[in-house]
Amino acid sequence: MTHLRALFIFLISTLWFTLPATAQNVAFGAVKADPSLPVEVTSDNLAVNQADGSAEFTGSVLIVQGVMRLAGDRVLVIYKTDADGKRAIERLEATGNVILVSGPDAAEAQRAEYTIDSGTIVMSGNVLLNQSAGTLASQRMVVNLTTGTASMSGRVKTILNPSSGTSENN
Repeated sequence: MTHLRALFIFLISTLWFTLPATAQNVAFGAVKADPSLPVEVTSDNLAVNQADGSAEFTGSVLIVQGVMRLAGDRVLVIYKTDADGKRAIERLEATGNVILVSGPDAAEAQRAEYTIDSGTIVMSGNVLLNQSAGTLASQRMVVNLTTGTASMSGRVKTILNPSSGTSENN
């Protein structure tokens, strides 16, 4: 009986990894983040471009907004001007060793783009999501900070544990 169970689990797991990649929804962060909170930026260097209204932070960049932390080698801050002439952050583009942490969940990727108004972060390039329940990998992950959810696509891979860790002697 144990051999049949092992064969069944092997066949199911093999079929699982050969299915076409579709979006996989997962929870992200223990609490919902608030994209309206102030954004704190710490880095080694800052270069401001007055012509296009952007700011480039380089060297151990850390972005903090409430419970959310975003880090990378370089972060480009792009501003927008509203109808009243007020400037506000439109989006943040992080590249190089990007790490996103919200509560107990952490993700890493080559690139991340955070659109402030929608509270959405799109991570791309070898995305690796670590959660207490396990690890998932994909090429792209879209995190919605306001709902505390994420969607992964592009060759999503994980390892499923069929047992709870208890041993059986069948």
